[in-house]
Amino acid sequence: MKLIFKVSLLSMTFIILMGCQKKEVPVPPIKNGVDLNIEDNRIAYSIGVSFANYLSNNIKKPSEIGINLDKHIVLRGIEDVFLGNPKLNEEEVASILKELDMRIGDAIQNQSLEKAAEVKKLGTEFQKEFEKESNVIKTDSGLLYQIIRQSEGQKPKEDDTVQVHYKGTLVDGSQFDSSYERGEPATFSLKHVIQGWIEGVQLMSVGSKFKFVIPSELAYGLHDTPTIPANSTLIFEIELLKIFNE
Repeated sequence: MKLIFKVSLLSMTFIILMGCQKKEVPVPPIKNGVDLNIEDNRIAYSIGVSFANYLSNNIKKPSEIGINLDKHIVLRGIEDVFLGNPKLNEEEVASILKELDMRIGDAIQNQSLEKAAEVKKLGTEFQKEFEKESNVIKTDSGLLYQIIRQSEGQKPKEDDTVQVHYKGTLVDGSQFDSSYERGEPATFSLKHVIQGWIEGVQLMSVGSKFKFVIPSELAYGLHDTPTIPANSTLIFEIELLKIFNE
């Protein structure tokens, strides 16, 4: 949604320009260059460069979803405003840019849904293949697990706090989290983790190590994070180190 936010800022910039031009005397274009030895000229020029950089960066963004904005036409619009001769009035500009925001929002949503569907498909295929491996158990909820190291001892309850070492990966093998790499185990209440962890860790005894394949319904579902796409199947290797009974 960052793209929509940036385009909205862009919209506001043009609307402000439209409003300002009503109060300003039209300024003819500079034909003989700019004397940057004059301090006020340096300030004015710097404002122009900053504004141009902002525009240049943000008019490229819509092209990522098939909306191509011609920078020469953008520049023509700016020039017309400063010359006091815009071809569209303030209300028309506001309406057009509002439609642009909506168009971008719809395109982003469609792209997100398509990506989530593809991620879901890949996750389902991974689950089917993992289920064929030896000693894999599937629970009624769809959680899959494989015992890497079994131990005898206490098992946690849902309202317990546990200490674990773990690493989490996506179906393509990319790692998104690891207590091993941080160099210290993680401690948290089972009430505050994803459903796949709540169910899975309760199957473990202290000292055991399991591998879990967690369907998206038991993980983050359609919610995404910077490292986990929506609808992702998650793979965790978890060692249960300690239980803190509450």
